[in-house]
Amino acid sequence: MVATPSERLAARTLELIDVPSESRDERALAGYVLGALEAGGVAGRDAGDTCVLGGVLERGERPLVLLAGHLDTVPAQGNHPGRIEGGAVHGLGAADMKGSLAVMLELALAGAGGGAVDLGYVFFGREELPVAEGALTPLLGREPGLRGADLAVMMEPTAGAIQAGCLGNVNATWTFRGRGGHSARPWLADNAVHRAGAGIASLAAREPVAHRFEGLAFTEVVSVTRVVGGIAQNVVPDVATAHVNYRYPPGMPAADAQARLRGWCEPHGELHIDSDAPSAPVVAGHPLVRSLVEAGDLAVEAKQAWTPIAEFAAHGLPAINLGPGDPAMAHTREERVEIAALVGVYELLAGWAG
Repeated sequence: MVATPSERLAARTLELIDVPSESRDERALAGYVLGALEAGGVAGRDAGDTCVLGGVLERGERPLVLLAGHLDTVPAQGNHPGRIEGGAVHGLGAADMKGSLAVMLELALAGAGGGAVDLGYVFFGREELPVAEGALTPLLGREPGLRGADLAVMMEPTAGAIQAGCLGNVNATWTFRGRGGHSARPWLADNAVHRAGAGIASLAAREPVAHRFEGLAFTEVVSVTRVVGGIAQNVVPDVATAHVNYRYPPGMPAADAQARLRGWCEPHGELHIDSDAPSAPVVAGHPLVRSLVEAGDLAVEAKQAWTPIAEFAAHGLPAINLGPGDPAMAHTREERVEIAALVGVYELLAGWAG
């Protein structure tokens, strides 16, 4: 008996979940993906650094669309191996983004594309780590054929909507310095934790700021996500540190974003920028994006987060987010992806590509 699309997609997603691939440990999954492509007669190759490429990888007569997915997951939370239950595939990475990888593999094995557009498949590692440690930007640098594509579809969990643009993402260390002393005589000391409290309170008072691009709303926000200070209960601390996460909108240059954050923080303490993943532009008006929206009657939303579409954008490729996973399920202990959602995105992309 021939398996139905829902059966194939569910089984493939479960197989992918059951191959562990936490960040920096993606090699086995990269081998699985390459083996699946080769076994199905699809042109695929090991592109190095736990990256696998398949399908059409250089533009020809038709527009070239890259479907992209990351192989890695966050650490397990008692949710590995996976299972199929209640119309969904459950397990580590189901939504983010083993379900999307299954859609990509099944499209490749079905020979999708070659009508309206050609399809290429980009599998890469270390997306869940800071962007400087990721595998995608180096891959794009060494694969000129990919840079000639007309559009990249990053198959992040979007619940079947198109999410356009993305926020820039700054991570920084904020250091507050004082003078140590005995907690019984605090007037002889300068409490670095108190300095940190004043600075954090000032930052917390900054309200989120809405920005609109091509009719989509992005919210600029800043948060302190971790605070460390003190060595003992009876010692006034001489140093305290805080981790700051700042999300800035499309259209704001990275240098301006960093200067803005320094202006808020440096009156209170030293700020060191640990990483800055730039934002990505909104390309909802791109002809291929418009045709995809029309093909599926899709909602178009702002991406209120950072995704690798920014890395594609940095190499001159228009890019959007579209995938079957529910963003609310990503990185959770209860992570799952609905089988109907897998089928919906698979059929949409297969029909659209021709």
